[in-house]
Amino acid sequence: MRRIEVGAGGGAPPYTVTVGPGLLDTLEVPQRHVALIHPEDLPPEFVARVQARLRPVVTVAVPARDDCKTLAVMAGVLSRLAAAAIPRDGAVVGLGGGAATDLAGFVAASYLRGVAFYTLPTTLLGMVDAAVGGKTGVNLPEGKNLVGAFWPPRAVWCDTGTLATLPPAVFREGAAEAFKHGLISDPSLLPRVLDPEFRPGGALLEGTLADAVAVKAGVVTRDLTEQGERAFLNFGHTLAHALEAVTDHAISHGEAVAYGMHYAARLSRAQGGADLSAHTLAFLRWQRPTPLPALTYDAVAPYMARDKKADAQGVRFVLLRDLGQPYLARVTEDVLREEFTGWLEDVRRTQEGHGA
Repeated sequence: MRRIEVGAGGGAPPYTVTVGPGLLDTLEVPQRHVALIHPEDLPPEFVARVQARLRPVVTVAVPARDDCKTLAVMAGVLSRLAAAAIPRDGAVVGLGGGAATDLAGFVAASYLRGVAFYTLPTTLLGMVDAAVGGKTGVNLPEGKNLVGAFWPPRAVWCDTGTLATLPPAVFREGAAEAFKHGLISDPSLLPRVLDPEFRPGGALLEGTLADAVAVKAGVVTRDLTEQGERAFLNFGHTLAHALEAVTDHAISHGEAVAYGMHYAARLSRAQGGADLSAHTLAFLRWQRPTPLPALTYDAVAPYMARDKKADAQGVRFVLLRDLGQPYLARVTEDVLREEFTGWLEDVRRTQEGHGA
């Protein structure tokens, strides 16, 4: 079992991310009035185990994956909490994947202007990324995560036993964020993520997962509200969020990040950085993401323009000078177009099994 401390900022005490098996059966929170939020497709066993430990006043099932991240779903959840009379000294517990915990955190930040929040991620993507750092929110039709709040949890429990229930494709999807942490900070993660023992129950699972969490924990502690370094965690995400939006989430987040990391690697090389495309192509081959529909740069560009790293001067991309050396940069339109064309060709060749 591993424990990683994360700074919460604003004078709040740090919180602990615990990584290990069997954690759903050892949960404790000091609040007596608890609201449990989980996706409707979560294994009932997980819900029952948490209910047995925390005795929630109300349990709310929400739509699966990003279908739960809407203002309409959030309004319904808030009404359920109000009807159950959850008090200001109550707590919201988010159980499930990254989408459900994003929603649960925003509910906690908003209900009665803020109640305690705890998160129990049950997917690899949720454990490595969404559950750590206090970013909460929902989507709008215009783009992903455009409404939200910074609301750190009081504790995070990553029960690695829950990963055994994931379909292999969902596990591989979640590995994108761990691989990204290797590219931007800890290169030792790169071979470990691609190792056959990085799997549910595998010898490399817990240590690799904990080290990937530690990368994000360190960044978040130094930059809670994304004023600087935290933006580096968005490596690959400018195109990724655009792909999610333009395909109406037919491409899942982790798969979109895998695609986006390769585009960012190509842009990094075009801007004079090291050629890291061999790493991002190796990950694409390993992950085997959902094939892309027919895409054009002109269809995707408007969504990239809404990226949260954009400012009055336009879009900024997280690029790499080399492994572990991220930076923010503006890229000219002609380079974006040219590299998009090359990226599409790389993706096509990879998915046809011919390499790139």
